[in-house]
Amino acid sequence: MTKLFVGNLPFSATEESVRALFAPHGTIDSLALINDRDTGRPRGFGFIEMPNADAARAMQALNGTNFEGRDLKVSEAQAKERNGRGR
Repeated sequence: MTKLFVGNLPFSATEESVRALFAPHGTIDSLALINDRDTGRPRGFGFIEMPNADAARAMQALNGTNFEGRDLKVSEAQAKERNGRGR
């Protein structure tokens, strides 16, 4: 399983529209669009989990493509370092 980072999403993007964009490239196991925790507004990025071969195909096909007026950035997600400090 590969987790993909999808950046530069338009703020109007919905889970349904992003799922429809990625579905032709393979099976989507999970999809999460990230919202600001204070305002609840979209942050313009999200994460998608797909089987390895499907993720590689989707990354190659969709990175740099225009989606609702914005050029997507699709790459393998990097593990986030936790610093142990809370907000």
